[in-house]
Amino acid sequence: MIPNEDASSRKREIEEKLKQEEEMLTFIKESLDKSDQLTNNMVSILSSFESRLMKLENSIIPVHKQTETLQRLQENVDRTLSCLDHVISYYHVATETEKVIKDGPSGRLEEYLSCIAKIQKAVEYFQDNNPDSPELNRVKSLFEKGKESLDAEFRNLLQRHSKPVPPILILDLIGTDEEIEGQEEGVLEHLPEGILQDIIRISQWLVEYGRNQDFMNVYCQIRSSQLDRSIKGLKEHFRKNSSSSGVPYSPAVQNKRKDTPTKKPAKRPGTIRKAQNLLKQYSGHGLDGKKGGSSLSVLEGHEQDSRGRYHGDAVGEKHGTTLGKEDVLDLEIDTYIYCISAFVRLAQSEYQLLLDIIPEHHQKKTFDSLIQETLDNLILEGENIVLAAKKANSRHDFTSVLSIFPILRHLKLTKPEFDKVLQGTAASTKNKLPNLITSIETTGAKALEDFADSIKNDPDKENSMSKDGTVHELTSNAILFLQQLLEFQETAGAMLASQETSSAASTYSSEFSRRLLSTYICKVLGNLQLKLLSKSKMYEDLALGAIFLHNNYNYILKSLEKSELMQLVSVTQKDPDSLYREHIEQQIQIYQKSWVKVTDYVHDRNMPPLQGAKLKDKERQMIKERFKGFNEGLDEICKIQKSWAIPDKKQRERIRQSQKKIVQEAYGAFLHKFGTGVNFTKNPDKYIKYSVEHVGEMIERLFDTSA
Repeated sequence: MIPNEDASSRKREIEEKLKQEEEMLTFIKESLDKSDQLTNNMVSILSSFESRLMKLENSIIPVHKQTETLQRLQENVDRTLSCLDHVISYYHVATETEKVIKDGPSGRLEEYLSCIAKIQKAVEYFQDNNPDSPELNRVKSLFEKGKESLDAEFRNLLQRHSKPVPPILILDLIGTDEEIEGQEEGVLEHLPEGILQDIIRISQWLVEYGRNQDFMNVYCQIRSSQLDRSIKGLKEHFRKNSSSSGVPYSPAVQNKRKDTPTKKPAKRPGTIRKAQNLLKQYSGHGLDGKKGGSSLSVLEGHEQDSRGRYHGDAVGEKHGTTLGKEDVLDLEIDTYIYCISAFVRLAQSEYQLLLDIIPEHHQKKTFDSLIQETLDNLILEGENIVLAAKKANSRHDFTSVLSIFPILRHLKLTKPEFDKVLQGTAASTKNKLPNLITSIETTGAKALEDFADSIKNDPDKENSMSKDGTVHELTSNAILFLQQLLEFQETAGAMLASQETSSAASTYSSEFSRRLLSTYICKVLGNLQLKLLSKSKMYEDLALGAIFLHNNYNYILKSLEKSELMQLVSVTQKDPDSLYREHIEQQIQIYQKSWVKVTDYVHDRNMPPLQGAKLKDKERQMIKERFKGFNEGLDEICKIQKSWAIPDKKQRERIRQSQKKIVQEAYGAFLHKFGTGVNFTKNPDKYIKYSVEHVGEMIERLFDTSA
């Protein structure tokens, strides 16, 4: 039973599924039919729309083409009208710009340049399109007039606003590098900023459109004149302030200065003035033998020429001062040194100024021309100083020749900056300073050698010898000259090295320079010693000759010890102080021999032995003669040597005490033995004139005319 029921159930299920599938197929078929119908409807609609679009297109396209043609025609008309307006405007340029061009660019430069630009375009138009038009000549004329006005405005602005740099600003500018490190570099404003921008604008236009380089020549002339006036103004500043501030500070001598723009330059003793002061100091103490007998004088021929130098003697007259010749020379030296420094700073500033005004490819040439006059004046002034030094050298005025030493030192210190400033200029311009340095070195080296020779060849004249045996003028002048060289050791060494041809000279060093200078000083001192020996022989009295040599040797030794001369001499000579002390002792011994003729009278040599209380007549007479000879010899030698001079107080006292001891011991022993203890005369006061103490007092008054 159960299997039959299962089969019936499955059959029913299959029949139901088949029925459902038939129903589904019927639904799908109906759906497909509806879809086909909708598709046919859509195709029909699209076909209708396509038909309408074709009809619309066939209607619109002709209209669009007509409109496009009309627009193109309109644009052509507008463009044509614009071109006509543009062309017509060129015919109105002359009328529109004539008044502006006539009035000039002053005060309205941009408007003026705008008008010039319009005129230039008009000129180009007529030249290209209508060269026969009368308007071309008119706008050309206006353009040329406008260019001339710009040239004139360039000149006027530059002339009106270019001023010499005030001396106090120059001094401040020079001092910038020598003052506190890290301070901002001084900058000069040669032209007001607004004016400078106008000048730059005009120069740019003239370069681009003017096709004219005349404005560069104008610029060069005006700025060159101001540079020269600035340097001359600095010189005038020093002259006017010379009476109140003395010889002003020199940048070649000091490394730093602390002046402010409101202060006058600090004073320093000048080279020649220092020499004169030292010599006066020495002569005041009797070291010359002739008070005020120095041969130091001022360089001759130091006068202003037509290119900027000044006549020294006129300084005092013009400003009512009492400057001496040595002050005038020192003022001139320091002024020249200042002017060299000022030129470098001002030239640097001028170069910075022209960078924005002058076209790049003309800058170096313009700068070269701009500085030429001022540089030539400075070089000429230096050459005149060299010439004056040569004349002084020919007169054997060697102290005045020292004027070139600070100048040479400053020129060599300044040369690196000088070369940097002149970089790019002509070779002839660059070589001017080196040529001047070479000339100064040659002149200085010759002066040094001539000075050494002049010591050796100094004539032995009796009237040049002091009667008291004091320091000879030749010695004081020689030492003074050498002391002056100490301030310029490196410079003097370089002078000597410049004349050397050895390989050591070619590899110049400060040590080589120092050895050369040491050798030179030793040569001078050697020549001086030989000459002093020669001069000492002019004294008939050997003792006075010894005092003369003693004084001179002692003066040399003390001078060496009180300065760096001793250290310099020691570079090439071993123990120079010991050598001079030995010479001094030798002369003292020679001097002491002059007393032997006096002390021989009171020595008991050749005296008879005393036998008993009673003396023989011969013995009494011998004792009398001994006392008489001693008295006369002592009187005579004290009278003579009292007028002699030993300026060194210590040496004077030392020689006195030494001689006092020798004479007192000899006289005291003789007096004790033959004077007080022996009755050799009835009138002892006649022969025993002096006590031992009195003899000492007489010797104490030696070398003292006031005693």
